[in-house]
Amino acid sequence: MEIQFTKSFEKDYKNLSREIQKRLDKQLIFLLENFQYPSLRIKKIEGHSEIWEGRVSKDYRFTFQIGRSIYFIRRAGTHDILRRP
Repeated sequence: MEIQFTKSFEKDYKNLSREIQKRLDKQLIFLLENFQYPSLRIKKIEGHSEIWEGRVSKDYRFTFQIGRSIYFIRRAGTHDILRRP
């Protein structure tokens, strides 16, 4: 699998603290290596059958879609992003 970032994600990422950016980078590596890596806590977002969420920290999440061989990383931020994944 590969990763592709959306413009929304790139904008979100720039607004994160450096510490959260580092944690997110680490989690994205885990996503590439093992979709079921325990700290990711991957699950589908209710009401959005094609969009998934992953955990960055207690307060931060990222959202993504799964393509044929690509993870499309959509958003990153606090739980508020889950309202518009």
